[in-house]
Amino acid sequence: MTLFIKDHLSFILLYLITFICLPFIIDQLDGFENHYGYFSFLAITLLMILLVIRYLRRKKMYTHLKKENVDQASFLVYRPHAPIEKAYANQLQAFSSLLLKEQDAYQDFLQEQQLLISHSVHQMKTPISVMQLLVQSNQINDVKSLGEWQRVKAECDKINFSLNQLLSYSRSTQLLSDLKIEPMPLKKIIQEVINDLKDYFIEEELFPKVAIAEDVILYSDRKWMKVVVYQLLSNAIKYGEKHSTVHINYRNGQLSIRNRGETIPKSEINRLFNLFYTGSKGRKRSEATGIGLYLVKRILVTLDHPFELTSHDQETTFTIELSKSIRTAAD
Repeated sequence: MTLFIKDHLSFILLYLITFICLPFIIDQLDGFENHYGYFSFLAITLLMILLVIRYLRRKKMYTHLKKENVDQASFLVYRPHAPIEKAYANQLQAFSSLLLKEQDAYQDFLQEQQLLISHSVHQMKTPISVMQLLVQSNQINDVKSLGEWQRVKAECDKINFSLNQLLSYSRSTQLLSDLKIEPMPLKKIIQEVINDLKDYFIEEELFPKVAIAEDVILYSDRKWMKVVVYQLLSNAIKYGEKHSTVHINYRNGQLSIRNRGETIPKSEINRLFNLFYTGSKGRKRSEATGIGLYLVKRILVTLDHPFELTSHDQETTFTIELSKSIRTAAD
């Protein structure tokens, strides 16, 4: 109530002056009946003066309320004057302080979560590495059970892939602070990832075919680009047709990864980049997590590499636009 009275004090004073003081003054001078028009003129003039003064006093607040792009620096009203303006500024300041506290608490939670995930993944990687060594040893010594040990190795590789995926997702929250742009041969990056997935290609009976010139140099982040290519080739193998070829081509500034397999419905193309969305194909496979393409999108958007996923006639192609980040050895 006090704030309301303070905010409307000028209107109260105008009312008193207009309907008490002015009629009395005019009546004392020459009678109110002969000067009704003059009274109206003075009342309107006083109202206009009041409105102008009121607007000038609150101009900063009106300008602040009309802003469309509000950032943290412009969140508060600078030097408020009117009572309502001061109250509004105090509320904004309290709200800003609350948001900052919540933001700090959330950042601490994210950091703690990232450390926990990273620690857990590294703890799990040690027994996985031991199991892989045991599998390799037994594949040599126990030839009769070679098929069983190969299946154990395949399961170990799946666990290792999921752990790496989880670790990459956890670290992607700090993606901007972890970037390091450097020149790298594009073909070498692709070949390194293919070599990492060699056993997976053999197991699924697919063949990678690379058509990239040796002199194509990509300026990007090496570690995160390998994560992108690893995820895309893993998907191409996972959902590819048996005894087919995965084509990795570079032409006119575009890197494309194409594989034969079941066509992805158009209604699912965009949703595949949502976190934990696996689509109709993913639901048929228990190892689908819905993290891979979300991670790919997050990395490529940060690296400013536009991309497109298309699927038709039993072929799926993922294209990355790299023309802004590519140089050749001749350049």
